[in-house]
Amino acid sequence: MLAASLRTTARRQAACSSRSLRFSTSTLVRDASKPQQIDPMTGEVMGLSTLDASSLKVTKTQQPKTVPPSSSLVFGQNFSDHMLSVPWNAQTGWAPPHIHPYGPLHLDPSSVIFHYAPSLFEGMKAYKDVNGGIRLFRPDMNMKRLNVSADRIALPAVDGEQLTTLIKKLVSLDKHWIPADPGHSLYIRPTLIGTQQALGVFPTTEALLFVICSPVGPYYRSGFKPVALEADPSKVRAWPGGTGQYKLGLNYAPGIKMQVEAAKSGYQQNLWLFGEEHWLTEVGTMNMFVVIKNKDGATELITPPLNGMILPGVTRASILELARDHLAGKFPIDGLPSDLIVSEREINMAEVVEAEKSGCLLEMFGAGTAAIVSPVERLGYMGRDIRIPTSEEGVGPIAKVMLNTITGIQLGKIEHPWSVVVDENI
Repeated sequence: MLAASLRTTARRQAACSSRSLRFSTSTLVRDASKPQQIDPMTGEVMGLSTLDASSLKVTKTQQPKTVPPSSSLVFGQNFSDHMLSVPWNAQTGWAPPHIHPYGPLHLDPSSVIFHYAPSLFEGMKAYKDVNGGIRLFRPDMNMKRLNVSADRIALPAVDGEQLTTLIKKLVSLDKHWIPADPGHSLYIRPTLIGTQQALGVFPTTEALLFVICSPVGPYYRSGFKPVALEADPSKVRAWPGGTGQYKLGLNYAPGIKMQVEAAKSGYQQNLWLFGEEHWLTEVGTMNMFVVIKNKDGATELITPPLNGMILPGVTRASILELARDHLAGKFPIDGLPSDLIVSEREINMAEVVEAEKSGCLLEMFGAGTAAIVSPVERLGYMGRDIRIPTSEEGVGPIAKVMLNTITGIQLGKIEHPWSVVVDENI
């Protein structure tokens, strides 16, 4: 079974780590509450200054851009007037943060980012709520994941609360870039890269944290458009002991060619499989959910567990928590089955094929920040297509309920602690 294989890999990694002296994990772990750290290569004290939102400097643009009409927005093609930049140095720590006009970065050709890819990013959004206010959705989860990713590639830790405050200030300054039209938002891209000017594979002594914002429209402009996926066992996104569970730039480029090949075969994206038993992992750049009717006749919502190959998505966690709170009576949601079973477990293609044959395959969808849910109608697997119900609307009932509920929370229509109000006078 996959779980047993993962446990074996984890034990081997632990044994190797315990024998390593030069790169002991204790020297690489970053704790934002403990600014003093030790360079694993030199033994020198690192990071004397933590990220401090109170030292923010703001330089407003003298040449504001024209905000494009909502109808013309294409994801990731337009950017707001300002950005946030915060350099980091191993000897001095974090420099004072600076919000300034959006513009190019100036980096030396020898900067490690261009050669060894020490980079990570997050994806989050700001929304205009039903009263015209500004809200973020679960920013604490993005901050937690950012630091987990940073630790994996020996980049400095970031104080999540301070960065969230800085993001609020940036969003407040560029609030006129948040579209008010239904389904629109301001996409926020925090990014952390290594910038040391040197060739060589070692922890960088310089880094840059920056945040840019982009107004975006609804993922589906004219109703749901369910996608077709190519499930090719020879194309693998992640593996035990790798980096699949971290939001690193290096995880994304290798999938581009695979997506192009899938498109040539008539599919929009890849369903990433792993191992000889063809375990389902993710859909394109999204987490994946399958809904089946189990042998007892109950509806089961399934997503692979966080086994080291799965990115811990904010939308994934939200769907799971909403479903469990519904079942516990803490947060009842109209439209969710009363007999729903919520499972974080492995599922392979053999089970999917059997569910299709028996009429028990109810729906499948991806989950992520950009679309919230992306329904799947067809899987290309081993020379044939597996059909998945989507209803006349193009989406299954559970995916639709989750979309409506999460959107309602994001826009303040449904009161929930996940929706964080931004003080526009901050």
